[in-house]
Amino acid sequence: MANTDIKGIIFDYGGTIDSRGTHWSEVIWDGYRASGVDIDKSAFRDAYVYAERELAKTPHILPDDNFYDLLLKKMKIELGYLADKSFIKTSEAELLAPDIASYCYERARECVEEARPILDRLAGSYPMVLVSNFYGNIESVLSDFDLLRYFRSIIESAVVGVRKPDPRIFALGVEALGLNPSEVLVVGDSYKKDIVPAESIGCKVAWLKGKGWTADEDAVMHPAIIKSLADLPEVAL
Repeated sequence: MANTDIKGIIFDYGGTIDSRGTHWSEVIWDGYRASGVDIDKSAFRDAYVYAERELAKTPHILPDDNFYDLLLKKMKIELGYLADKSFIKTSEAELLAPDIASYCYERARECVEEARPILDRLAGSYPMVLVSNFYGNIESVLSDFDLLRYFRSIIESAVVGVRKPDPRIFALGVEALGLNPSEVLVVGDSYKKDIVPAESIGCKVAWLKGKGWTADEDAVMHPAIIKSLADLPEVAL
């Protein structure tokens, strides 16, 4: 049933618009398997965490990088880690990075195109803002996927200096909409990073729940779970 109190929407980006609620580690793992990488998943998860930490401390990602550029750099870091740990050969790492990056980029594009009709419909009825933990290049990513036009404002962690799950980043989104928190619907894929902080400041929520990073989060239930972005018009309109 539609909530008539909603006057604006905040969207998360990564994992929400570009992967149907599935944690991006799972998408990348699929890319590894599609490319024939023969490693244990625990080794992959170590490489994933290593790359995330490396990207957080060193500015590998440039503002003009689109999502393929980002993925290629990330895959080189992950695969380099795996080569250093002797899980794969160095020569394999160099060859595999573009293949996995391409696989993941096409998965993202497919999800974005699937989400576009819903974004079109919602943008016709509500002002929308995007709030994302990202690397400083979110506008280039959105521009490449033709998504910028949907959002009144972009609140990016690397730019504003606040990261989820800090609720202040959602407060910035609410401020950009010029609304009260109770009038804002937050749509995200992460219980801990999106749903909990958004609810803590009084926003309404829609949790696009897919395969998460941990079994604990997968086990969490919530009355605001949606199975697909296609369910959003029923919630909001």
